[in-house]
Amino acid sequence: MAQATGDPASIPERLIAAAIGGTWALWFVGGLYIAGPALGWILALILCWRAYAAAAWRRPNLPFAAAFWGVAMLAMLLILWAGHAANGLSAGQTLKSTIGWAKGWALMALFVMAGAGLTIRPEIIYRAVCRLGRVTLFLLPLFLLAPALGLPQTLFVSPLKILGGAGDEYFAVTLYTLEAGSGVPRWQFFAPWSPAAGMVAVVHFLCAVEEKNRGWKATGMAAALAMILLSQSRLAFIALLMVLPVSWAMTNFRRRRVWVSGAVALLLAGWTGPFLLNVAGQLHSDFAGARPDSSRVRDTLGRIAAERWENEAYWFGHGIVENGPHLVEYMPIGSHHSWYGLLFVKGLAGLFALLLPLVVTLFAIMTRRNAAARRTGLSMLLVLGIYSFGENLEMLAYLYWPALILIGIALKTGPSPGRRAAPHSHA
Repeated sequence: MAQATGDPASIPERLIAAAIGGTWALWFVGGLYIAGPALGWILALILCWRAYAAAAWRRPNLPFAAAFWGVAMLAMLLILWAGHAANGLSAGQTLKSTIGWAKGWALMALFVMAGAGLTIRPEIIYRAVCRLGRVTLFLLPLFLLAPALGLPQTLFVSPLKILGGAGDEYFAVTLYTLEAGSGVPRWQFFAPWSPAAGMVAVVHFLCAVEEKNRGWKATGMAAALAMILLSQSRLAFIALLMVLPVSWAMTNFRRRRVWVSGAVALLLAGWTGPFLLNVAGQLHSDFAGARPDSSRVRDTLGRIAAERWENEAYWFGHGIVENGPHLVEYMPIGSHHSWYGLLFVKGLAGLFALLLPLVVTLFAIMTRRNAAARRTGLSMLLVLGIYSFGENLEMLAYLYWPALILIGIALKTGPSPGRRAAPHSHA
């Protein structure tokens, strides 16, 4: 019955469905930032236990790309320690950064390996996201009316902050924010800031698209679209427009019609090249001009991060995040950009520790035989790729972790036709 209804049938599935379904309750008590890492490490313990038990009669089967994530994120920890040693940072700072690694970079590997190594059906995630969407739609009037009713922007900061060690924004119960300068309301829902809400909404929209039940599908898509629109995130609009067609083309790249369509598109692009370049330039100007102060700060933070990385800490970075000058409103150097942030904090070695597993995963998913899993895995990987240029991925892993599990599920669906897949361990 669980297979037909989409109800959880195993301990990992129950944990995942409960974590997604309890998102709003966890947000209200300030527990989301704690729940994400806790779930990731619990799933890792289950995976280790079942791998240990399976070793009694057969070798556990974890796809190479999923295992590579574990190796790469462990390398990220070693690089962190090397950066701290090179910059003479204290043992207390090293311990704090190590705990940060366990709540950030480590989660990326743990959730991918959980999806690849445990018996988790993607339908469980799709349905849980759509059920969460129903609650979001129910709460939407409260968020929309809050500015008009004069309700405070932030109701309170959860006392659970003492357990997290991060900024107040991760534990704040915020109804809305006001855009600097214009005073226009902007919503971030259960995310720490509005663009992060846009990222989560894109992930949820892609999940809702895969839901089979039409009623739940419509509910999930409507809630995700509402979050994208109200977050007013430019990157969310771009991701929403790009991910589905690109993942479809990459999933069906072996089909003749895709190549024919691509050839026709290239031919038309050649004829209309100057016009398309002008349109692209205008779109870029409009994108930057929508929030010129934000774009200026992002660009300046990136330049500072690149210059200081190259001149001061080339291989292992500075070890910790530093705030920028008044010019960038004292925001952390390298924030709003995973690659600049990695270069500044962990150097060139850290950049490759993220780049390599992304590339390996891309090629691995492209060879999977299950078209639906391949499409979903590619979609989620594209979201990570797009948002790596606008957010620090490790800081939001506690929110977008369903995407990481779906990437792991895609990795275990077996190689493309022509190669017999190895049997999976039913954890």
